[in-house]
Amino acid sequence: MESLNTNHKTLHVLMFPWLAHGHISPYLELAKRLTKRNFIVHLCSTPANLSSIKPKIGEKFALSIHLVELHLPTLPNLPPCYHTTNGLPLDLMPKLKQAFEMSKPYFSNILASVKPDLLVYDFLQPWAPLIASRYHIPAVEFITSSSTMNAYMFHFFMKPNEEFPFDSIFYHDYEFVHRANLLASSDRVRKDACKGIKRSSDIVLIKGFKEIEGRYNDYLSSLLEKKVVQVGALVQDPSNEFEGLEIIDWLDKKAKNSTVFVSFGSEYFLTQEDIEQIALGLELSKVNFIWVIRFPKGEKINLEEVLPLGFVERVGERGLVVEGWAPQAKILGHESIGGFVSHCGCSSMMESMKFGVPIIAMPMHLDQPLNARLVEEIGVGVEVVRNGFGKLEKEEVATVIRRVVVDECGGEVVRKKARDMSVKIKAKGDEEIDEVVEEFVKLCTKKKKSNGFH
Repeated sequence: MESLNTNHKTLHVLMFPWLAHGHISPYLELAKRLTKRNFIVHLCSTPANLSSIKPKIGEKFALSIHLVELHLPTLPNLPPCYHTTNGLPLDLMPKLKQAFEMSKPYFSNILASVKPDLLVYDFLQPWAPLIASRYHIPAVEFITSSSTMNAYMFHFFMKPNEEFPFDSIFYHDYEFVHRANLLASSDRVRKDACKGIKRSSDIVLIKGFKEIEGRYNDYLSSLLEKKVVQVGALVQDPSNEFEGLEIIDWLDKKAKNSTVFVSFGSEYFLTQEDIEQIALGLELSKVNFIWVIRFPKGEKINLEEVLPLGFVERVGERGLVVEGWAPQAKILGHESIGGFVSHCGCSSMMESMKFGVPIIAMPMHLDQPLNARLVEEIGVGVEVVRNGFGKLEKEEVATVIRRVVVDECGGEVVRKKARDMSVKIKAKGDEEIDEVVEEFVKLCTKKKKSNGFH
């Protein structure tokens, strides 16, 4: 659905996502949709991230999406190629966050130079709207994780002694570490999260839509005492540039809905134990698969050495293991794909639903277990439940894959729900963006000049 609200003057928006692909991608998709509605977008990130974004802009958006380089200060063991979370060794994450915090003066100069009508900033930088206020620029926080996760998190931030009011969203006992990591953040992180929300002008944006998260979004709004506007799925369109790629050629030879795509996002690295159980589960399932495995930058690991002995030979043409990267949207949109073995990151979850691909949920950390519970609640996937020690088991991996992709009884219900969800999402188009535009125009036409932050 194309917005009719394009009669406002051209507005310039500076977007400032956190340095992770899972954050930058939704910001870029939001930018693309805003440019159809009389906005010019300036997307700010490090050169290490922008180099991968440039091809996705191309000629179509070259005049309406401008890339703005943010140069972080140099720190030991953190060269510019590491100014991104993509492939970043886990031990360097604190250093990247430190460098990002130290970039405040550079960001201030960018705001002064670009002079946008509005700043859209991410969850991890509550200092950004504070800087914007110095230039009398309204600022809106855009959260790229789910309403479900944020409702859960802010509930325990604000009501630590009360049970979460929705019993279908929970952590298993073996996931206590992930719950602790989400909630037991330092007081500073909690305060920063609340400051980021407080400093957001009138509204907060969040990825998602009411058909799957309506009640969680309403509860989040009541907790934050601020209007939380959902922006839709923000799924990228599959590109034709990957035609002729080995993966696509391989998929073209497989029967319809016969293959699972296995991927755990751009920033999570599987343990050796998980790799072995997933591999053996895929082998036991007898289902075709494409599996993308990633390793941290700088680690020289031989792919075959981490897989079970003889695995590649035993699965033969039934499986394709790829190291590093694969065109996820293009693969999920292929008719041969019948299931997505996913960590349930928010973007991957939305992509799967848009393309009508049922999810074999295999959450790994942080918010992913909560997203996996949501996937089961709305019926578009089935979770691979770990044993009491939190370990994956090959038999359970195989059973869930077969149930979702092959079995006639329980599996057909999940497959139909996934197809129905895809129809709903596609019918909606970008209708949520109309509300975003309306709110942005309201903010940008306000004459109030206030620095009211504490």
